[in-house]
Amino acid sequence: MEADRLRTIERDRLTWLVDRKIAEAEAVHADDFVIVTPSGLAWTKAEYLGGIESGEIDYRRFEPITEIDVMLDGDVAVLRYRSAIEISVGGREPGDLEAWHLDCYRRTPDGWQIRWSQATAIT
Repeated sequence: MEADRLRTIERDRLTWLVDRKIAEAEAVHADDFVIVTPSGLAWTKAEYLGGIESGEIDYRRFEPITEIDVMLDGDVAVLRYRSAIEISVGGREPGDLEAWHLDCYRRTPDGWQIRWSQATAIT
């Protein structure tokens, strides 16, 4: 089932971000990828993955804590779930965060790629 495949891709993507497996992460992030962080910043693919590679963005934990809901329509899929994150940005002390995620994927000739990601902090 395609929805299960997308759930697996998303779980793998989060693991690669924690483990700093940039080559693997590059493959599933579209060239025009943009993430809007819980603090409202918008980062391009280069800024986001470059920050992870350099350690400026340091995920210690990033995992779904709810089921990943998938809405699929042709070559576009929207994933929604809640996550638990432990992260350090810019050398700050690591902090815990829970967030809702809305991720938009599109099917390409090379497979599914994430195009947009929006995270909303749960306070």
